[in-house]
Amino acid sequence: MMNDLKLKQTLYNQCLEFIENRFKTVQNSIKEIENSLLSETKSSAGDKHETGRAMLQLEREKSGNQLAEIQKLKESFSKIDISKSSETVGLGSVVMTSQNNYFIAISAGEIKIDTIIFYAISPNTPIGQLLLGKQSDDEVIFRELKLKIEEVF
Repeated sequence: MMNDLKLKQTLYNQCLEFIENRFKTVQNSIKEIENSLLSETKSSAGDKHETGRAMLQLEREKSGNQLAEIQKLKESFSKIDISKSSETVGLGSVVMTSQNNYFIAISAGEIKIDTIIFYAISPNTPIGQLLLGKQSDDEVIFRELKLKIEEVF
């Protein structure tokens, strides 16, 4: 298996890609809504037209909020320093447990590297909260499942 820093860099890059993809998806969605709003304006008038415009405005607002969330996510993600390794679980840590492996960064779901599965999780998630501040050989109980921390880097 690759060394710790290389593994951490790979997990970091996967999360970054996840953020970028979400960002692009929401941006495209906003463009589509704005195009629809333009074509709604050119089409008919009346109640149906107003309802259509109102729905599109709500969609645009929702997408705008999603965009703001992604910006916040990007900002907190950029603060992660993967070059430093710690024996205590914190932001940017890779945690190997008896059950699952975690990358404490953002909630980006399952990431497979070689044959090993990692879960990219936010430190604010329930499991993230349990793991923060823990070290190798510590145990946590999550959903009635005992996890023994085998390695932290």
